[in-house]
Amino acid sequence: MPWSRPTRRRTSSCSSTSSTRPSRVGVLLGACVVFLFSGPAINAVARAAGAVVYEVRRQFREIPGIMEGTGRPEYGKVVDIVTKDSLRELVTPGIPAVLAPIAVGFGLGATALAGFLAGAIGTGTLMAVFPANAGGARDNAKKLVEDGHHGGKGSLAHEATIIGDTVGDPFKDTAGPAINPLIKVMNLVSLLIASAVVSMSVGDDQNDALRIIIAVVAVAIIAAAIYVSKQREVSISDDGDNTGSSAMAPHATT
Repeated sequence: MPWSRPTRRRTSSCSSTSSTRPSRVGVLLGACVVFLFSGPAINAVARAAGAVVYEVRRQFREIPGIMEGTGRPEYGKVVDIVTKDSLRELVTPGIPAVLAPIAVGFGLGATALAGFLAGAIGTGTLMAVFPANAGGARDNAKKLVEDGHHGGKGSLAHEATIIGDTVGDPFKDTAGPAINPLIKVMNLVSLLIASAVVSMSVGDDQNDALRIIIAVVAVAIIAAAIYVSKQREVSISDDGDNTGSSAMAPHATT
């Protein structure tokens, strides 16, 4: 009898720890998905912008009189590039948003899925505010220099703020605002699969084999999407004419 009370306490403590362990893992995974979404989103903007820069360079090189106003640029091709790239680049960040709750829910259970949503919402709220404010600050820094402060246009400070604004624009226009629909999509998917996760985890319809297969397939698709995204070029390099040309200056003609 003297040992019965401590034994019950140890059992209760162990069961409590084991029940909260999946939720802790889910919180960590939910926090990771936010960054897994923001990174490809920023890279997607860089790739789409690079495609536009290449097209503008081509038009400056092949269509005479654009800078003088005597030649008409091909606006439709630039709009077509932006439209197609926006749809294609949405795939990589969108796949984790849809399949990550499926992988966590079917792989680790309903408790982990609840923790996953908690981690994604908590981290996503802070992460959404950070890029929005940081990107806006970099954009405002460029405008401040262009107004004549710190040397004005053409100064080293202006060049530095242009580089900063190149990062700031995808921060404040893409990575920050896009986290809001990310959280909404993950919440919606979680609600849709919640009943299936519970029924396949406990009760008469329990099927651990099928549940694990669904989770593994979801993880495999996420990994494949990230791998394909990593194979695409992100950097914008010169096109080899050695004229220092850019999207805002014409190429030298020979």
